[in-house]
Amino acid sequence: MSRLDRGWSSVLVSLDEPPVRVRNIGADVAVGDFVVFGADEERVEHVLDRHSAFVRRASFEGNRAEAHTIAANIDVVMLLHGLTSPPNQRRLERELVLAWDSGARPVVVLTKVDLVDDPAPTLAALHDVAPGVDILVASGITGDGVEVLRGYAASNATIALLGASGVGKSTLVNSLVRHGRMITAEVREGDQRGRHTTTASELIRLVEGGWLIDTPGVRAVSLWSSGRGIENAFADVFELMDHCRFRDCKHDNEPDCAVSAAVADGRLDPKRLDSMKRLVAEEAALEAEQRAQEKALDKRGVRKPRAVPGRH
Repeated sequence: MSRLDRGWSSVLVSLDEPPVRVRNIGADVAVGDFVVFGADEERVEHVLDRHSAFVRRASFEGNRAEAHTIAANIDVVMLLHGLTSPPNQRRLERELVLAWDSGARPVVVLTKVDLVDDPAPTLAALHDVAPGVDILVASGITGDGVEVLRGYAASNATIALLGASGVGKSTLVNSLVRHGRMITAEVREGDQRGRHTTTASELIRLVEGGWLIDTPGVRAVSLWSSGRGIENAFADVFELMDHCRFRDCKHDNEPDCAVSAAVADGRLDPKRLDSMKRLVAEEAALEAEQRAQEKALDKRGVRKPRAVPGRH
């Protein structure tokens, strides 16, 4: 699946042939999916199992929890944040939870390095937010750091770029693919927000080999079912938990709480702990909502399979 538009998909059959346009109405498909379509090329008939999938909650309409797969069969998820304003650490934590749950490798990319004097303070601050994750700087204008990013697509790997509008994603895509493919837009002064210049997700072949999935700017980062995403994104906090006196410690004034001790002596930012607790609560609420939804379907005799990130 090389491009996804409303009601239609572009399916890449061969590098030597143009994509085939196929209807995707009623099919749960995403860019990066391997699909089977009918001989008449009318519609997608089957989606093959995914080895990874970046999934978020689609909306909060009514009481229904629905999944939205942004990209499938990806090896690396690059989470883009601009350097021209302080990166939103709480948003990045959410993105990392989803990235770890996707089954792909997360990488943080700080864009627009050409517009700042020294990115070092921002890099240092984010290392505590993204433990164990590569944090890189790049510029789609000057090309700084772009070759390093291309290296992640070695051995025919697929990388996906995700970020809010205005972070310089389209400019970076142009630099990665070595030609002006994406239309860029101005960024509003004051909030540094850009207009959505990528209107549909698209799979792009890189000159050196490998694949790039470009996605429209993502405003809301809402959790979906989490496997070990929270544990991986907050590995530093979970490591501290192992040293708490009580296995059911709530990390709120209990005796011999290693997490509270780390907050007290400055080793752990209390905002990071609060963020983790909110995400754990959000995940629990989502799971309860999904169970209630499944129970309601069971009562009506309609069983809807529960979505599992990374599988179809």
